[in-house]
Amino acid sequence: RDDNDRQQTIIVVLDDDPTGTQTVHDLPVLTEWSEQTLRAEFARNTPAFYVMTNSRSLTPERAAEVNDTIARRLKFAAKRYGRRLSVISRSDSTLRGHYPLEIDVLARALQDDDDDDDEIAVGGSGLEPSSGLESSSSSSSSMIDGQIIIPFFLEGGRFTINNVHYVADGTELIPAADTPFAEDASFGFTKSNLLEYVEEKTGGRYARDRVESITIDDVRVGGPDAVRSKLSQLFGMRPCIVNAVTLRDAQVFALGLMDAEEKDGKRMLVRSAASFVQARIGCPKKPILSASVIINNNSNNNDNGNTSDDDNTNGGLVVVGSYVPKTTKQLESLLAVEGMERIEIDAADLVGDGAGTCDGDASSRDISNRVRTAIASGKTTVLYTGRKLVTGSSPAESLSIGNAVSRGLASVVSNLEVRPRFIIAKGGITSSDVATRGLGIRRAMVLGQACPGVPVWTIGEEGKFPGMSYVVFPGNVGGDDALRDLVIRLSE
Repeated sequence: RDDNDRQQTIIVVLDDDPTGTQTVHDLPVLTEWSEQTLRAEFARNTPAFYVMTNSRSLTPERAAEVNDTIARRLKFAAKRYGRRLSVISRSDSTLRGHYPLEIDVLARALQDDDDDDDEIAVGGSGLEPSSGLESSSSSSSSMIDGQIIIPFFLEGGRFTINNVHYVADGTELIPAADTPFAEDASFGFTKSNLLEYVEEKTGGRYARDRVESITIDDVRVGGPDAVRSKLSQLFGMRPCIVNAVTLRDAQVFALGLMDAEEKDGKRMLVRSAASFVQARIGCPKKPILSASVIINNNSNNNDNGNTSDDDNTNGGLVVVGSYVPKTTKQLESLLAVEGMERIEIDAADLVGDGAGTCDGDASSRDISNRVRTAIASGKTTVLYTGRKLVTGSSPAESLSIGNAVSRGLASVVSNLEVRPRFIIAKGGITSSDVATRGLGIRRAMVLGQACPGVPVWTIGEEGKFPGMSYVVFPGNVGGDDALRDLVIRLSE
């Protein structure tokens, strides 16, 4: 962190869903990226902040457009305020997302040129080689030298060992390609070895023997100097994967990366999960938030701006849209708890014509009324979609269906007329839509974590319930009883 301050570096994390704030605290999250909003963050002299793009829910074309727009605006703001800009593309620790598209688009947009009218070629493997990103020349100030891939996520049990990425399930480490995450309808993959994963996702643009690797020995024996030495050999956007199993591994790598950038003039783009962000920013560990801290955050003021101690007598609200098997098991555990209001919505009803609304007909109005009545009576309410996954005939159609379902759930939150004791949203797309469409969040602060890997935001002044805590529960994090245990803890 001291090095970042000395170099006048501002770190901006482009997060493809809201769950990436799961390792940090006391940092702002933006859900919109107008030039004015981004400049305001630079003017605050913020050392680091997140921009929630929610791009994992977007088509490749729209994801490319969003990343390009934000990157160019950030580059302009950094020049205006005299700051050194470091951009991290935060994505899924189970390897889902728009890779290599997003990293390619960012590399193009962040080059030190003033030609902002260049067209971006969008395809399954990102930018075409003809875009100039694959140069065989040595490093130059206008080029990105390397793309760093580090999906390590400690709290979620995601480890990279001998170049193979693993997902922990209890005491067992399962290669990522052997997990249900690899079967994702939009972002599926077949390789657990990250060298082969890069080759697969880039359509052979980078063969596995062209992908560099930072080993555990490099980090633990060679230290930052060994990391710097390997990174100094990268050019032309050559990929480099990073092995890591502890936060210390990520921290040592971050030091070597910073040395390569400052002392060797290298320019790198990082595609990472949440743990590297914590290491790069230099964000110290913070104890898990107590229930009283989370709940008392709600009592500052209600939606009318008046102090209200009675809010704590209301029930909480849990919104579950994620379909990954881990979420389904967690939901089953939660629904077994007595005394909760259970409201199931058929996802097929939400899809319809794709509008994704829950307030148009009598049935939808009944759902909103049931939620409001239950919360006001002090009952915690679980609003969830049926567990039959509705998919489309193509990745784009599956994304569209998922978005419609998420918007339907968010519409119930937007219609709330009573302030819940707490709000938990489960799943990336769901938590994004609940945040923006349901709660009207434009800027929030990360308060900390409700349990390992589960961030808590403080809703900004523009939101539906200013000052209230909002719990963003990733779909792929925690044991089978993690959601149940958190809800019980917040309800007591």
